[in-house]
Amino acid sequence: MGISDKAKHTAEELKGKAKETTGKASDDRELEAEGKQDQSKADLKQAGDKVKDAFKR
Repeated sequence: MGISDKAKHTAEELKGKAKETTGKASDDRELEAEGKQDQSKADLKQAGDKVKDAFKR
């Protein structure tokens, strides 16, 4: 797994956190839910990265 993919997945997670925080602050439940969903997707991708890295060893 390349470093650029890992960085991209981390950026997606941070973007999701920002959306969630903005949604909470503005009382926009849809945006908050979208942020949580983005974080979940990024977490799954990061878990996949870790599995791939484990098999490379």
